[in-house]
Amino acid sequence: MPKRSEEMLMDLWMSLLLVWITCVPCVSVTPIIGQSKSTQTGGSAVVASGLGEGQRLLSRAKRGWVWNQMFVLEEFSGPDPILVGRLHTDLDVGNKNIKYVLAGEGAGTIFAINELTGDIHAMKRLDREEKAEYTLTAQVVNADTDEPLEPPSEFIIKVQDINDNPPQFIEGPYRASVPEMSAVGTPVTRVTATDADDPVYGNSAKLVYSILEGQPYFSVDPNSATIKIALHGMDREMREEYLVVIQAKDMGGHMGGLSGTTTVTVTLTDINDNPPKFSKSLYEFVIPEDLPIEKMGGKVKANDRDIGENAKSTYSIIEGDEQGMFIITTDSQTQEGILRLKKPLDYESKRAYTLKVEATNIRSEPNSGVPFKDTATVKIVVEDSDEPPVFSKPMYLMDVSENAPINTVIGTVNARDPDSTGSLVRYFIDRHTDLERQFNIDVDDGKITLAKPLDRETDMWHNITVTATEVRNHSQISRAIVAIRVMDINDNAPEFATEYEAFLCENGGRGQLIQTVSAVDKDDPIQGHYFDYRLVPEMLNNPNFTIKNNQDNSISVLAKHDTFRRQIQEMYFLPIIVTDNGNPPMSSTNTLTIRVCGCSKDGVVQSCNVEAYVLPIGLSMGALIAFLFFFLIVVLFVTLRRHKNEPLIIKDDEDVRENIIRYDDEGGGEEDTEAFDIATLQNPDGINGYLPRKDIKPDLQFMPRAGQHSGPNGVDVDEFINVRLHEADNDPTAPPYDSIQIYGYEGRGSIAGSLSSLETASSDSDQNYDYLREWGPRFRRLGELYSVGESDRET
Repeated sequence: MPKRSEEMLMDLWMSLLLVWITCVPCVSVTPIIGQSKSTQTGGSAVVASGLGEGQRLLSRAKRGWVWNQMFVLEEFSGPDPILVGRLHTDLDVGNKNIKYVLAGEGAGTIFAINELTGDIHAMKRLDREEKAEYTLTAQVVNADTDEPLEPPSEFIIKVQDINDNPPQFIEGPYRASVPEMSAVGTPVTRVTATDADDPVYGNSAKLVYSILEGQPYFSVDPNSATIKIALHGMDREMREEYLVVIQAKDMGGHMGGLSGTTTVTVTLTDINDNPPKFSKSLYEFVIPEDLPIEKMGGKVKANDRDIGENAKSTYSIIEGDEQGMFIITTDSQTQEGILRLKKPLDYESKRAYTLKVEATNIRSEPNSGVPFKDTATVKIVVEDSDEPPVFSKPMYLMDVSENAPINTVIGTVNARDPDSTGSLVRYFIDRHTDLERQFNIDVDDGKITLAKPLDRETDMWHNITVTATEVRNHSQISRAIVAIRVMDINDNAPEFATEYEAFLCENGGRGQLIQTVSAVDKDDPIQGHYFDYRLVPEMLNNPNFTIKNNQDNSISVLAKHDTFRRQIQEMYFLPIIVTDNGNPPMSSTNTLTIRVCGCSKDGVVQSCNVEAYVLPIGLSMGALIAFLFFFLIVVLFVTLRRHKNEPLIIKDDEDVRENIIRYDDEGGGEEDTEAFDIATLQNPDGINGYLPRKDIKPDLQFMPRAGQHSGPNGVDVDEFINVRLHEADNDPTAPPYDSIQIYGYEGRGSIAGSLSSLETASSDSDQNYDYLREWGPRFRRLGELYSVGESDRET
């Protein structure tokens, strides 16, 4: 017999034995496959189970039944239905006509009952994991009438579990991490397996864990499934990842249990357990002395076996750079130390440097708290370069008087070649900074001289750039800024601050203030401006005006009397001399214009015109302007009435015959601007004037035609049209016109030629109109019409 069948049979007999022991106190039954229990309270009821019908059943009369439960083994796959149990009642005696009825879950499909004997059989293979129990109802009825003989009783059939489901790791496979160098017994992670079998019955769901792969590095707790470190000193730098296989076995791990496995990938995380290490103990660099500031002079690298933040280091110079010539920074991408210049090098001053560089981990050592370090020596050799000349000062400040003569020496610049060879230096002015060529410089000694006269009032400062170039190497050029300040002299006379226009009220009193006058001077003396004002000598004793010093470089012009009248004199001119305090002093004569005006009682100027006195008495200026404006409107209205156009032929607005105008003029389309004016036909009076031809000059010159005047009450349209037809037939100057200019022009963009009849030299009978069909869809219909006409003539 196969091993699996033996195990199932063993479980079966163990279950039957257990049922037999538990049922002995209730009734006397013979165990077969299932078991039943009953508690009798009256009537006649029997619960029985056995192998055959011939076996005697024990019963207790006068008691009804109360069902408890039966058992059936899952996954039973015999050739015949399995007997679950047997029902019996004390009414079943002799040949009494009764039968057993079964109802409830699975009745008739999964479970069947023998109506005569009461035997219950399982018809299908059962799975406890799908359904663990079934609730059914048993009843005894009359075999002929189906009349119940006893009340129905409910009982349960439970599916008894067997070990038919292996453990499963639902969440697997797993990934876990643990720091490197962790102590033995450090938990890594925990796995969990599940078993679908009944955890209450037997050991089918009791799991035990073990490790199949991953030793001796890891271990697993057999009950909790916790994976732990099993080996001391696991170094990530030696091996970073491990694969662990865990097994879960049911039946408590005993032989015959089912098992399942899962994998756990364990990664060792990095800790800072490795110091940085320079790849070389000595680095040598050759740096030219003309290397610009902040430029790189060399690189150093300290390698660290750790990763991430644990591998990052900072670099510093700890010895050999007392003058602060260098600085070292860390490249965040490559973790290299970049050596840069902090100050310019000078080969002539110092030709070599020896530095001690240190690399320090950012994170400290786990145990001691002190960061890992390493040092290296950096030797720097300064290489001589051909340097440009060096000015004695980066910027020069010079002063020159604005009246200095040409070729005056303003100052001197000085530059030298710092190289050991000491080349001669030549000086030049960058003319981009001296476009006016105001200055010159001596190429040999650097003296700056004046080339053109200066004017401080035009340019107070001149900023020029001077270059110094080596004689032996013209590419070596240095530049210096020279700021030249033009010193002021008193060469500008003061003048009025603005062109004053003063007003004098003719009704003002004596001493009235006419104007406050101030002056300006383009010069800028060190002690500041002070202006002296006075009237010209011939005006000192004038009877009209006087001036008063306000002690703030301004004066007040005052009136001497109150008898000013516009009718006598409308305007006065007052010359005033303004003198500054320069050395020598400068002066100028400025004239103040004073107008006599009419003012209000408050002194507000209202009118300064003499004509205001000749206006009619009682008529103000505003009233006069309003009168003139009204007069102009009246004149304009009368003029427009006289020049109003005569009405058209049709005077009734409701008569629309003026819009129905038909004529056979083909014309040149929208671009034709030489056609006749249709307004001539609409206005009968328009024919009185002679209208010349607009396109060609007529051969015959006609005199102007007499107009046809209509009656006073209306228009004879029929007569008007007849006259126009007669004129069109006899007068070549009358519209409409027919000329080559009008009818021979089709406008731009047409793929067809002209349709003018004037260009046709042959008759209709000689023409072949088939070409019209080739001109496109626009002329297809026209070609068809002409083709039909030719066919009619032939017939």
